[in-house]
Amino acid sequence: MVAKGRAAKNNAAGRFEPYARVGVEDGWHPPDPQILRTQVQVEAPRSALTRNTSPDLPFDRSLNPYRGCEHGCIYCFARPSHAYLGLSAGLDFETRLIARPGMAEVLDRELRRKAYQPAPIAIGTNTDPYQPIERDLELMREILTVLSAHHHPVAIVTKGALIERDIDILAPMAAQGLAKVGVSVTTLDDELSRKMEPRAPAPKRRLAAIRRLSQSGIPVRVMCAPMIPALNDHEMEAILTAGHDAGACSASYIALRLPREVSGLFQDWVTEAYPDRAARIMGHVRDMHGGKEYDAQWGQRMTGTGPYAELLKTRFMVTSRRLGLTHKMASLRTDLFQPPPRTGDQLALF
Repeated sequence: MVAKGRAAKNNAAGRFEPYARVGVEDGWHPPDPQILRTQVQVEAPRSALTRNTSPDLPFDRSLNPYRGCEHGCIYCFARPSHAYLGLSAGLDFETRLIARPGMAEVLDRELRRKAYQPAPIAIGTNTDPYQPIERDLELMREILTVLSAHHHPVAIVTKGALIERDIDILAPMAAQGLAKVGVSVTTLDDELSRKMEPRAPAPKRRLAAIRRLSQSGIPVRVMCAPMIPALNDHEMEAILTAGHDAGACSASYIALRLPREVSGLFQDWVTEAYPDRAARIMGHVRDMHGGKEYDAQWGQRMTGTGPYAELLKTRFMVTSRRLGLTHKMASLRTDLFQPPPRTGDQLALF
């Protein structure tokens, strides 16, 4: 049974679970779509920073105040991470969320370690830090307050217009070369957005956020992500133009990725939402990944390979060059890093 306001069509057991549950319509319940309420559990974080050595990522450390994401984007590559919690990558990922209060305090301790060497912290690389529950919990605002106090660089990726709330922290950081933001604009079509990312802000609202951020002096990158062949990839030029007009100074794109459980979830969704083109979409996806639904090889997983992938890359390069959108934003500063003194600390002599 399809849940209202959710993208996933099922709640298949995670890949580590020994048993699977299958829902069967027995005629006793009406076929009306059910409403699934968001549940939020609390986890005490033992650490704040996660390290990676991926050669195709521009950062070596990241931070995630939440597990799962209420935006519910059907294409989200982070969905399989819910399996590590014994939960489904389907509806569980968008309805059973984990909040990690106390993350700011843990981060403060980690930044104060004598061996710590500063480098930009990426936030929003797994799940969105500005998803709806952030409005009440304010974990991201607490984290930014700590980073600002330490003069530590941060790079944020989000779809959430709630980031505007934190402009009062981000703007002074950006003025010192300590902050930049990437805003994902997947489509300019409201109907497609509602189907594909049902609880994310509407496209026009994201463009408005780009405008407010850029007007506040915060460098913003418009992200065409993901580009899905035969579904939204024809909008690439329009998205880049709209982002540029809103004040973005940089741009990037990522081709659709379907790792692990995401493949089945996406195929179920696209077959129901767009049955007339589902086979064509998946055909192009396989062509871009060497005949497979996904290829995790470094250097190729973000863009794909083959003629269709090359065409997508060329279109991006030509349009971004025409608009004056850079492909790489200016590096953030690390030389200003300095943990603030705490009550009882000995003051410096000079």
